[in-house]
Amino acid sequence: MSEKNVNHIKWMKRAIHLASLGDGKTSPNPMVGAVILDKNGNIISEGFHYKAGMPHAEAMAFNNLKKDATGGSMYVNLEPCCHQGKTPPCVDKVISSGIKKIYVSIKDPDKRVSGKGIKLLKEAGIQVHLGLCKKESLELNKAFVYRNITDKTYGVLKWAMSIDGRIGLKNGKSKWITNEESRSLVHSFRAEFDAIIIGGNTLRKDNPILTTRGLKSPEPLRVIFTKTLDLPSKSNLWNSNEAKTLVIYDSSTANEKFLSRIPQCVEVEKVSTDNPELISRLLAKRGCNKVLWECGPRLATSAVKSGCINEIISFIAPKILGGENSMSPFGDFEFQEMHEILELNESNISFIGNDICVKSSLKN
Repeated sequence: MSEKNVNHIKWMKRAIHLASLGDGKTSPNPMVGAVILDKNGNIISEGFHYKAGMPHAEAMAFNNLKKDATGGSMYVNLEPCCHQGKTPPCVDKVISSGIKKIYVSIKDPDKRVSGKGIKLLKEAGIQVHLGLCKKESLELNKAFVYRNITDKTYGVLKWAMSIDGRIGLKNGKSKWITNEESRSLVHSFRAEFDAIIIGGNTLRKDNPILTTRGLKSPEPLRVIFTKTLDLPSKSNLWNSNEAKTLVIYDSSTANEKFLSRIPQCVEVEKVSTDNPELISRLLAKRGCNKVLWECGPRLATSAVKSGCINEIISFIAPKILGGENSMSPFGDFEFQEMHEILELNESNISFIGNDICVKSSLKN
């Protein structure tokens, strides 16, 4: 095959697919895949970044090389890094390999890179082609990109409700609204996230476990936000053998005498107000790209109002709970006119047995 007949889109899509294999395991890093072709346009290696702290995609591809890459091409869905982190800069490996061309889908939004890697490649005489399959690459790493641009986590709000819009009876009981298949799907779905957030009320009422049931290792960080610190002394979330737990409390309202109830194996952080944006920024600083909010109506409403939610996922069961005082997914947004309401877009609907799953985007 001659190099001029190479299907560039094909190989970039291959790099994007390889990158996706690291989903849920690479934070705080992005998902990256790399493909190397020889000077005749034949594939000679590929690799992907499969876990934070391990070699990056470019390094993996070079480690897997079966022949000399001199005069060849590389396809990578994100700009190669040029800074020293837990692993060496990928730009150095690309330059020393003898590769002649590199196709980069999108620039790295990380301020330590952000075009500097591309500049170094060009200065070394390597032809850089930017923008191939840009839309697909941005979609794959939307949480990483969002965190680096906003210093906030990419938030997804999830709840389960009856067909009449209730998430629980007026006495708080809610087990189980959705079917077993939907609940199993939620366990696997959690594996995509770096942290799962609930409020103190959810902890007290439901005593959840909040894990993937072993589908991800390590499990996502379990986060409890509390205004009072009035948390139970016994809880499934205090079991550090299951997963790590972080308690975040509002120092302006909490009674710090209750800190003694929290085991030493549980991390504790404080914020100055009950604004969920502070939680989002705190978790972003800890390297979380994507977080799942599984909270009750009060915190859910506050999270939406403060711009912490980018997507909404609702599981709807063909059941009627009824009751004027039964629980709904949200509190009062205090809308007065229809033009004030929140409108979702890009909705995707699927069926899980008799349940319905609706996924939608929410523009902040």
